[in-house]
Amino acid sequence: MTRTCDLLIVGVGGQGTILASNIIGEACLLEGVPVRGSETHGMAQRGGSVESHIRIGSSHGPLIAVGSADVIIAFDLLEALRYSHYLAPGGTLVANLGMVIPTSVFSQDHPVPARDEVVARLAINDPCLIEAEGIARAAGSALTQNVVMLGAASLFIPLSYESMRSAVTRLVPEKMLGANISAFEGGREAGGRCGHTARMQGAG
Repeated sequence: MTRTCDLLIVGVGGQGTILASNIIGEACLLEGVPVRGSETHGMAQRGGSVESHIRIGSSHGPLIAVGSADVIIAFDLLEALRYSHYLAPGGTLVANLGMVIPTSVFSQDHPVPARDEVVARLAINDPCLIEAEGIARAAGSALTQNVVMLGAASLFIPLSYESMRSAVTRLVPEKMLGANISAFEGGREAGGRCGHTARMQGAG
C-alpha cells in the first residue's frame, strides 16, 4: 500500500470542508504520516467555493497541481464538476449528489442546471456518488454530511479505518459525537457499494 496521496476536498461555505480536512490531518498525525495542506476559503455563507489541498506523505509544497489529485472529495455536485479537471488519470472522485445552486444563478436569471445533466458530465470520471443528506439524516443530523463523505472516501485514501474514526471522535463536538460516528459508518458503507477497484487501505 502506498503511503502518499494527493487529496482535494471541495465544497461551498458552510458545508464543513475545513473540519473534514482537519480530521484527515489528525488521522495522519495519529499514524505518524507527514501531511501538508492549504485551504482557500470562500464566503462564510453558502455559495462561496471552498477548497482544501491535502498532501499525505509528501515532502513537496502543499498545493496540488491540475490533473494530479489522487482523490477528490466533493461535498457538492456542482463543485465536483468545477474541480474535476484536478483529478489524475485513474484517480477517484467521491461526490455528494446534493447541489447548492449559486446565488448568481438566480440573481442573473441563469438556467438552473439539472442534477442528471451534471452527473452525465461527470460520468467520464467514474465517480462514487453518495446521497449524503439521506445518510446524515438517518444518522441523526443533516449537519453531518461532511463526515458522511469522509466515511465514503476513507476507502480510497491510505489511512486506516481506526485512525479516521478516532480523528472524528477527537475533533467533533461531544454532543454531536454519536451522530457523527453513525454518519462516518453510514458513509463508509455507501462508499463500499461504489465498486471501485482502486480502493486503498480503508478496508483494513
